[in-house]
Amino acid sequence: MSKPATISFVIPAYNEERLLPSCLHAIQAEIARTPCSAQIVVVNNASQDCTAAVAASFPGVLVVNEPLKGLVHARRAGFLASEGALVANIDADTLIPSGWLGRVLFEFGTDPKLVAISGPYDYYDAPRRVRWAARLFYAAAFIPYLVNRHVLNVGSMVQGGNFVVRRTALEQAGGFGDRFTFYGEDTDIARRMHRVGRVKFSWMLTAKSSARRLCGDGLVMTGLRYGANYLTATFLRRPFTTAWTDYR
Repeated sequence: MSKPATISFVIPAYNEERLLPSCLHAIQAEIARTPCSAQIVVVNNASQDCTAAVAASFPGVLVVNEPLKGLVHARRAGFLASEGALVANIDADTLIPSGWLGRVLFEFGTDPKLVAISGPYDYYDAPRRVRWAARLFYAAAFIPYLVNRHVLNVGSMVQGGNFVVRRTALEQAGGFGDRFTFYGEDTDIARRMHRVGRVKFSWMLTAKSSARRLCGDGLVMTGLRYGANYLTATFLRRPFTTAWTDYR
């Protein structure tokens, strides 16, 4: 690359040889139709399949190996290896749609106080009833987000796997910490970033994602688990759940 990237895409990947190609194709297509300098970093997070080889087969993709398994460890490794003024954290089972990158650049370009932006998921491979239930969950979660951000002033909300941060602001907020390994990591980031600038959750930044975890854990258990971790991460600064199941 002839000049520093405006935005770096960081994709943590543990045994993601099956879904990673679609994620990378979507990112590359969005970069191609959006005039900006961009970088793609895939973090091979202790994978036991061909994730690293799949990532390396894409021209221009930087592959970083992080042997310590864990989502936050992978995000940190990717962040340290990236160079963009903006860092987009995208999960390997996520597909960004057309216009996603343009919206990100517009939001950060017009609001110098914005330090992070995120949006919801649309679960593309889930039954219709599951997709509607997820939308209702996001609508319900939007209420405590508004209260915590504008009334209590204790934090904000981001969707892990679909959020973008300003590099200098994340560094000011302490980077990716060690207290959270999976659940609650996005809420922790939102809470700490809220202290240094504006954190926004926008319906216009929706991304498509696999419902494999949602279907694997079940709608009710998923809602309860994420809700509990949101509360403890916001008010107690610790996760409610420390163990998780990998769905591949």
